Amino acid sequence: MLDALAHTLRSRPDRPAVLGTTRSGAVRTKATCGELADLADGYARALHARGLRRGDTVGVAGRPGPRALAVLLAVHRLGLRAAVLDPGAGPDVLRARLALARPDLVLADATAQAVAGWARPLARRARLALPDLAELGGPVATVGRRLPGCAPALSSRQAGTGASVLPRAVDEDGDAVIVFTSGTTSRPRAVVHTRSSLAAGMATVTGLVRPEPGSPVLGGTFFVLVPSLANGAPVALPARSPRVLARQMRRLAPQATYLTPPQLRAALAVDARFSGRVWTGSAPASAELLTRVKRAGAREAWGVYALTELFPAAAVEQAEKAAFTGDGDLVGAPLPGVAARPGPGGELLLSGPAARHRYLGEEPEPWVRTGDQGRLDAAGRIVLAGRSKDMVLRRAENIYPGLYEPALHVPGVELALLVGVPAGDGDERLVAVVQPHHEADPARVRAALAGPLSRMGTARPDALLLADIPLSGRSLKPDRAATARLAAARTTGAGR
Repeated sequence: MLDALAHTLRSRPDRPAVLGTTRSGAVRTKATCGELADLADGYARALHARGLRRGDTVGVAGRPGPRALAVLLAVHRLGLRAAVLDPGAGPDVLRARLALARPDLVLADATAQAVAGWARPLARRARLALPDLAELGGPVATVGRRLPGCAPALSSRQAGTGASVLPRAVDEDGDAVIVFTSGTTSRPRAVVHTRSSLAAGMATVTGLVRPEPGSPVLGGTFFVLVPSLANGAPVALPARSPRVLARQMRRLAPQATYLTPPQLRAALAVDARFSGRVWTGSAPASAELLTRVKRAGAREAWGVYALTELFPAAAVEQAEKAAFTGDGDLVGAPLPGVAARPGPGGELLLSGPAARHRYLGEEPEPWVRTGDQGRLDAAGRIVLAGRSKDMVLRRAENIYPGLYEPALHVPGVELALLVGVPAGDGDERLVAVVQPHHEADPARVRAALAGPLSRMGTARPDALLLADIPLSGRSLKPDRAATARLAAARTTGAGR
């Protein structure tokens, strides 16, 4: 599909490709198709002129946008592999990840290099914390605008005489991207996707979303940008401010929108109106959240179950999810090509053409261990019962929070988690931490929760706490560890 994208960009060079927005919500073109194609070709020439060849690794540290996409297109053309470096991961984590990936070159924008002196406030405002890349031993180049103190720019005009030659595109399978996931600072872990697994994942997204030419798509991830642009649909990068995002959606009326659950909740809090089909993932999406999105104007509202190791795996529309009355969290039927089965201990296992090839430094495995407790219902749909590691042990009983949390998303509830709090002698107390909508009446929320709590049987919580649930990571997922600490501090001595 990346090859198809290169052809599409050249076929109509004047058409808008990547869109941004002003504070008023007005649409502005960040890059046309021709500009994006030229940028990708220029980066390919420059990387080739620096001696990078098929199989070499390029570290990429920057934020989503035309330049980041152009870099990835250039890397793909040359058969290189990109190691995605999260600028918000912290310097110690970044050092460990760089030591594992061992890139031959690191490409970073100016903000990602803001590490000292005058640039430190800029980095703090952007919530970035990279180590000084120049101290890590490998070469560094700047993409985009170069500011004082940054590494030399990656530019085809500065790369020497060989930079004028556009190298022939690699047309063979091989490693394409390294994405870091779990692990510790001392032992980071990274997923390796091949060119074929990336292509399979993007083909699945295309079949699921079915982007139509000419009408904009709202979303900022690689798996939104590539399939949409390859099918002739311009992509608008979502505004960070919820109010500006609401204005942006009103002006654009996108055919499809991809936002994370926290972005959806923030947009709904300012009365944003949706259009077309809305997709959400990266964190659990309750039937209540999808219902609110449809009430706010969306024709369809979909939850996508995906992992870094396999994107996407399953999807479910609001009507189907709201009609589900069984235990657990319905995430939908496996998408075409995806195989699912329960493994040892009830852990859900997945496989398919879009699955990662291996973890960096490890041998390939045919099945992806999701870390989720899950089963297939009578209709062959995936139903999750929570993360394996999130199990709470109370009075010798194993309680999987994900089995019961969906039932706590009653009207007026924004987020709900079940967490374990140490109770001595290795036992735990189970606390339901519920975050109401900002305008919800707490008394009404407690009354609405009475029914679901009473139906939890032996898994009924020892305490109910109404509080804001801490979030973490770039996708702002609910932070269970922080929520457990909050519950421990707020419920000491509390009864049911």
